Amino acid sequence: MTTNWNFEATYLELRDMFYHRGPIHPVDTPELVLFNEALAASLGLDAEAVKEDVALLAGNIQTDTSFSEAYAGHQFGHFTMLGDGRALMLGEHVTPNGKRVDVQLKGSGPTEYSRGGDGRAAIGPMVREFLISEAMHSLGIPTNRALSVVKTGEPVMRQRPEQGAVLTRVASSHLRVGTFQYAAAAGSIDDVIALADYAIRRHDPDLANQPNRYEQFLGRVIARQAKLIADWQLVGFIHGVMNTDNTFISGEGLDYGPCAFMDTYHPQTVFSSIDREGRYAYANQPYIGSWNLARLAETLLPLLADTQEVAIDIANRLLNDYTETYKTAYFTGLAHKIGLYVRKEEDDALTDELLRLMMETESDFTNTFRSLTLGEFESLPFASRDDGKAWLSAWQKRLGEQGLPDEDVTRLMRQHNPAVIPRNHHVESAIQAAARGDFAPTEMLLAVLRKPYDYETDHGRYVSPGPPRSYPYQTFCGT
Repeated sequence: MTTNWNFEATYLELRDMFYHRGPIHPVDTPELVLFNEALAASLGLDAEAVKEDVALLAGNIQTDTSFSEAYAGHQFGHFTMLGDGRALMLGEHVTPNGKRVDVQLKGSGPTEYSRGGDGRAAIGPMVREFLISEAMHSLGIPTNRALSVVKTGEPVMRQRPEQGAVLTRVASSHLRVGTFQYAAAAGSIDDVIALADYAIRRHDPDLANQPNRYEQFLGRVIARQAKLIADWQLVGFIHGVMNTDNTFISGEGLDYGPCAFMDTYHPQTVFSSIDREGRYAYANQPYIGSWNLARLAETLLPLLADTQEVAIDIANRLLNDYTETYKTAYFTGLAHKIGLYVRKEEDDALTDELLRLMMETESDFTNTFRSLTLGEFESLPFASRDDGKAWLSAWQKRLGEQGLPDEDVTRLMRQHNPAVIPRNHHVESAIQAAARGDFAPTEMLLAVLRKPYDYETDHGRYVSPGPPRSYPYQTFCGT
């Protein structure tokens, strides 16, 4: 290869039940259509050389380090044996500063785990993943990132023929709760231990020689997930498929299929077309996070103590910590969003009342906080209501109690309230244009999303919610 990739595959040190090294499925006419220059630079790569090696990014080259992972997962509450049905790990790239990341292709063709699927992906869902992952990164929320999108030149059949594409994404790892569930269900206790030790080496190497390393590891995974979900809630993000196979040990968000950001604030908002019961609604995400982590704890019980009773006590204590970690991160974040440097217990009632007003007046989630940040109170839908006026008065009184200059308060709010998010109608417009071969709208949207806290720029049409709809906005897995 002509690039300076530095691939390894430490994952292959695990027993071969954890992966499959099947044949690749090349495409005839790959074409690079999106590329992440900033990500390439952060990985220590020669961007021009990487872009020239389109065959690698299309899945036409089988590396010595390539494989697909096996895993399981509770999908909408039902346990299923799974695996990378349309993903191929190119390898673990080790950057010049020693950081190890997974580099994975999505849509590169069928694998041992495809379960009858074609293993391919359409251009639209891959553009969505590129947009959302870059938006998340720019918002400061832990996430995988997209390096490239390559058109395959071949159609994929969904409800209708669509342009095929391959996404290259980069993540700290692809170890998930479902990987541990797979080890526990398909393997032995030795496999769970081997996987846990491997995960610790990848994500928490300082724990490697600790006598209670598995307990500490579980605690750290729980803390990372609690903070991630609090981050999601604070920007109005709804993942849509919070299955255990989409819950990652690293605490990063991944698999941005039927996800979206709320416009109108309502806790029961659901976007995913397959979430008919609202299991993964916005308000449920914190609880589902806890449920998913309980499934991880179940797989680790034999590693936590010599007796099941003691192990369960340890697991329950750590899972209770999830609730406290989440609440602290979420309510502290809300306090920052309304300009409070130090959260007091009574501030939670203040932010709860704001959310109630927003829900009753069908306020836009992002623009409500944006208006508060800019001091544009007259634009708030609840500003003319008596309870709205009472809230604004109570809020300004609380701000005054801090004794801080207005510019410091504004600076804090600008740091925590994005001026712009991936509005659903702009994402859809970019996807539709990409399907026609026009990637200019995607590039324009990316340029805006990469500066979400930039209040000095007039973001124009990207700030406003979409036009009223006669039916709920829906997103799809794109499988």
